[in-house]
Amino acid sequence: MIDEERIEDAVVSIIEAIGEDPTREGLIGTPRRIAEMYCELFSGMSVDPKQELTVGFDEGHHEMVILKDVPFYSLCEHHFLPFYGLAHVGYIPKGRVVGASKLARVVDILAKRPQIQERLTTQIADTILEALNPEGVAVVIQAEHLCMTMRGIKKPGSNIITSATRGLFRRSPLTRSEFLSLVQGR
Repeated sequence: MIDEERIEDAVVSIIEAIGEDPTREGLIGTPRRIAEMYCELFSGMSVDPKQELTVGFDEGHHEMVILKDVPFYSLCEHHFLPFYGLAHVGYIPKGRVVGASKLARVVDILAKRPQIQERLTTQIADTILEALNPEGVAVVIQAEHLCMTMRGIKKPGSNIITSATRGLFRRSPLTRSEFLSLVQGR
């Protein structure tokens, strides 16, 4: 459970620490707004993403299923600055499939936690593997990190790409190659 009152108090302290007046007209509601924003941005903390994958359909489908270009937004746990981009998720079912929106919800839930991109990629793959028990899972994430673009090294437009493969995607170079070519649009 997110403690909004503690966040508000902390934001007041930050405002004071940077030499501003938290009672100034433009800042009066800022601690409350930031607390509300954090509730939204970290709403994945109290949700089990596997629950999204409990409803499926026995379709006898044993071929690759890919949900491509899923936008996500997360906060880097090192600086609490956003990183955002696209996730591509694929799996090979053992006959049972889930709705595409369920895969997008898994991405969303896991992104709404303090994160690093590498962990997010792994968590998405492992959640799908554990919940669906497919022949394989593959996840590729491409994201821009504001902690790299607006501070520090200041390299806007640079992206980090991470991947995670499980099962058949890890064992079979052909399967992995098919996934990557479909994700890249070739």
